[in-house]
Amino acid sequence: MRRVPTGERPDWRETARKNGFVFHTLDGAPYWDESHAYAFTLDEIEEDFEAPSGELHALCLDFAARAVEDERILASLRIPESAWDAVRGSWRRGDASLYGRLDLSYSSTGPAKLLEYNADTPTALYETGVFQWLWLEELLHDGRLPAGSDQYNAVHERLIARFREIGAGMLTAFAAEADAPEDRGTVTYLQDCAQQAGHATRFLDLSEIGLRADGRFCAPDETPIDLLFKLYPWEWAFSDAFASGVAGSATRFLEPPWKAVLSNKGLLPHLWAQEPRHPNLLPAFFEGDPQAASLGDSYVRKPIFSREGSNIEILRDGTVLAHEPGPYGGEGYIRQALAELPSFDDRRRPLIGSWIVGDAPAGLCVREGRGAITGNDALFVPHFIEPAA
Repeated sequence: MRRVPTGERPDWRETARKNGFVFHTLDGAPYWDESHAYAFTLDEIEEDFEAPSGELHALCLDFAARAVEDERILASLRIPESAWDAVRGSWRRGDASLYGRLDLSYSSTGPAKLLEYNADTPTALYETGVFQWLWLEELLHDGRLPAGSDQYNAVHERLIARFREIGAGMLTAFAAEADAPEDRGTVTYLQDCAQQAGHATRFLDLSEIGLRADGRFCAPDETPIDLLFKLYPWEWAFSDAFASGVAGSATRFLEPPWKAVLSNKGLLPHLWAQEPRHPNLLPAFFEGDPQAASLGDSYVRKPIFSREGSNIEILRDGTVLAHEPGPYGGEGYIRQALAELPSFDDRRRPLIGSWIVGDAPAGLCVREGRGAITGNDALFVPHFIEPAA
């Protein structure tokens, strides 16, 4: 893995506007950064990311099958008892999953290490599947990347194919906070993929979702929703006004309720217990577990529920290396062995996101922060695969 200066295209903002990438700058701060890119070898992509990602996702599915039938596991994940029937029912029915993103620490000196699984509401999807691919094509056309360069990126095609597998012809509603540019952009992109796959679609603000007398979720005009994609975490949904309607509803969800088993940090201790010494897993324990002491004075303390790095604390040799404030932590913490992100020339630290679409690895994104914790101010940086010598 190398960090390679590439220089910006002079008209990339106009290209972004034409292609609907309206959130390349957020609150006046850059989000997309193409002044440089990350270069990987084909062996790194195939052996260090693609194959391990498929294996890690398979381990997660094996765990989900156990978890939904074990009340002790569900309780350890802080899934409320009132939601257990919804979680179990969605797994037993085989409700389809659309996507997820494995966040990995990687430095070319050893196996990629799983830091967490964003299995429910991951963002960075449009910029992965579309805009960084357009970047690659333009730089190849202009001769600014070596001829034969490629990109690990089948996200767009596989999303459309997955929507076809889930079933065309149904009314699929896409819901997010309409006033949040990044969320709206992500959902608009997924809505377009579904339309290409033959779905009838409709966008709704989260506040517009209703519940009919017959138990189906609906639009404001009471049109029943067959399939609801919501950019809204299950741990929030399980505590809102319509939570009691999920288990018995004929409406299906993307992501399905069983994804709540995989979308919190409590997954990590269970995976380590399931597959100790797996090369792509880090030792992890619930904070109250006596085995947590085996991590010594260097570890990462994470709330079971956390987003954008909130309330995460990194300790090295007993000294706090980094800490992010936030609203989480009341649900409890885990401790995970420390696997620091590599640091490049200007102290940027890349976090690798490995996408799963359906149940297969589909592509890669790189988000780059200045600190040890990747927060919501991290930049999206494109990548490419270097041609063989």
